[in-house]
Amino acid sequence: MTKNIFIATAEPYSGKSIVALGLVNMLLGKTRKVGYFKPIVNYDPKEKKDVHIQTIIEHFGLQVNYEDTFALTRQEAMRQIESESEGQMMEAIITKFKRLEENYDFTIVEGSDFLGEGAAFEFDANVSIAKNLGAPAIIVVSAEEKTTAQVVNSVMAMLRNFEAREVQVLAIVVNKVKQEQTGDVTELLSAQLQKDMILAVIPEDKGLLNPTMKEIHENLGGKLLFGEEFLSNQVDNFVTGAMNLPNFLNHIKENVLIVTPGDRGDIIIGSLQANISTSYPKVAGIVLSAGSVPEEPINRLIEGSQTVVPIISVETGTFQTITQIASIKSRITTDNVKKIQLAIDTFDKFIDVPALDQKIASFESEGITPHMFQYQLGKWAKREIKNIVLPEGDDDRVLKAAARLISQEIVKLTILGEPAAIAASVKRLGLDLDLSKVTIINPAESEYYEDYVETLYELRKTKNVTLEMARDLMTDVSYFGTMMVYKGHADGMVSGAVHTTQHTIRPALQFVKTKPGISVVSSVFFMCLPDRVSVFGDCAVNPNPTAEQLAEIAISSAESSIRFGIEPRIAMLSYSSGTSGEGADVDKVRKATEIVKTKRPDLKVEGPIQYDAAVDPVVGKQKMPNSEVAGQASVLIFPDLNTGNNTYKAVQRETGALAIGPMLQGLNKPVNDLSRGCTVDDIFNTVIITAIQSQNN
Repeated sequence: MTKNIFIATAEPYSGKSIVALGLVNMLLGKTRKVGYFKPIVNYDPKEKKDVHIQTIIEHFGLQVNYEDTFALTRQEAMRQIESESEGQMMEAIITKFKRLEENYDFTIVEGSDFLGEGAAFEFDANVSIAKNLGAPAIIVVSAEEKTTAQVVNSVMAMLRNFEAREVQVLAIVVNKVKQEQTGDVTELLSAQLQKDMILAVIPEDKGLLNPTMKEIHENLGGKLLFGEEFLSNQVDNFVTGAMNLPNFLNHIKENVLIVTPGDRGDIIIGSLQANISTSYPKVAGIVLSAGSVPEEPINRLIEGSQTVVPIISVETGTFQTITQIASIKSRITTDNVKKIQLAIDTFDKFIDVPALDQKIASFESEGITPHMFQYQLGKWAKREIKNIVLPEGDDDRVLKAAARLISQEIVKLTILGEPAAIAASVKRLGLDLDLSKVTIINPAESEYYEDYVETLYELRKTKNVTLEMARDLMTDVSYFGTMMVYKGHADGMVSGAVHTTQHTIRPALQFVKTKPGISVVSSVFFMCLPDRVSVFGDCAVNPNPTAEQLAEIAISSAESSIRFGIEPRIAMLSYSSGTSGEGADVDKVRKATEIVKTKRPDLKVEGPIQYDAAVDPVVGKQKMPNSEVAGQASVLIFPDLNTGNNTYKAVQRETGALAIGPMLQGLNKPVNDLSRGCTVDDIFNTVIITAIQSQNN
């Protein structure tokens, strides 16, 4: 039986998008097919699409057509209510919903937005829809501009209405609660709600409430003069530039929007200078009022600046402009990935997800999808928070990944580099990275430096490493980071965004060394294909492994597969399947397969086998009909680096698969290498798998 849940509110801008985003993220970690349905949308899709539906579909890549996600426009629903055709309205909603529901394991239903005229009928309509769809509800109440008593009364009134219609309520979410109210709201509601009711009290968060410069530009209209690339800047404060410059600079706060006439060149240039100064808070943008624009010399100064914040010219006067800005309600849109992630993190932080999951009793799909895999990675990493060292603190991608990791509270991080330079880069990039939550170390100035030098010397003096050489090596971030892992000051290391593979793993091979019984360090990629996750090994380290080494790589890869929740069915790849092929290359794979069977008879392994026979059920059945692996291989072992590296890249590019890795196997402690062409997502995912690896040590 397909499951569904209804997200309900009784007011506009309640913040139900937090619940919607968090729920979809949670469910995609457990089941492959999630649908999304909003019975009544505000606008005719020919004129304007629903922002929230678009955000959900596009961010998560849901296989849902926009046209299937709603039944009626608000105007159509109002017309049917006024003509006393509510039954017809409900029939249309149920028919559309059931058609959608058939195709999904779980469907999330989002209630009305309560915008504009006719809001009075919407609450009853939403309760009725939930009842008719047989959907349990999550109630969302906003505490914005409400007293504690008003918040409690709103919650209890909504709850009574749902219970009166016999709609089961799974959870109450009170959003946008002032910090000083959270304790009282929690205490008073807990006393009145049943003990098994899930209650989440979410404090107000500027990161979710406040608009971006893009939203301000869209709401005010006007002309964008400069800084289009920084329209994602968030605005947390605004100030008018109507005083002399020294006094004005005293009023700059973090993420401030400055509203000033265009002829105030001193304010404009002073604001831009403050933005690039480490002594002043970040400036989000500038709005020039009354239709005025900077004079030509000021424009030249701005055009020559390295960093320019968004500057918008509007026709309205200063007072009217500020009034309009103050009334803007921020929406979570597809392009604002930072705000989407913050909403998901907020859901995970303040809502008892395991309890909600148990109440929903959602399906566990067979196999593991890419989103399930990534969802599980985050959960596993959070079970035991580990400290990962990132040696390349001078790379922007590393800092962007660090900001995301810290905001999600997945790991602790140590970043190597010059603290002042890193702080300046964080500000230049506009990152929401709390540096007080990160350890930043300049190796040469570290309290550990002398101890690390002495340790390296003792470990490597038989290899002709002198004390002076050890001093030089320990200023190298790869050596310093690896030594942190060796000494237990960090649990794992991720590097290679700037350095070569050899530079990254050489120190690990020299003194971290391999686990007992392991003779070869190898690697795997987790290939997140559209419908499954496969393990590819070895695609990064060993150019031409022997049969014995290939067998060891296969066993290590199978153990990695098990560790990350993927049942290992090992395909030892070659250019022929079964006994049909001859030659040194295929003989090597045949011998390696026999070694795996002898050493680990508990593992399902097939080889030699061709790639198509390994992964395509039809081809696999034709070529090897009695095989437990053919057509359903999950661990694919390539005979050499040339084949493996090219294949993983070809699959990645041609299918759009996400390749997480490479993850090194066989070392005593986890050290993982990145590609120099890596993305922020690559770094983010590799740090998470490194943290999970380190939980075994």
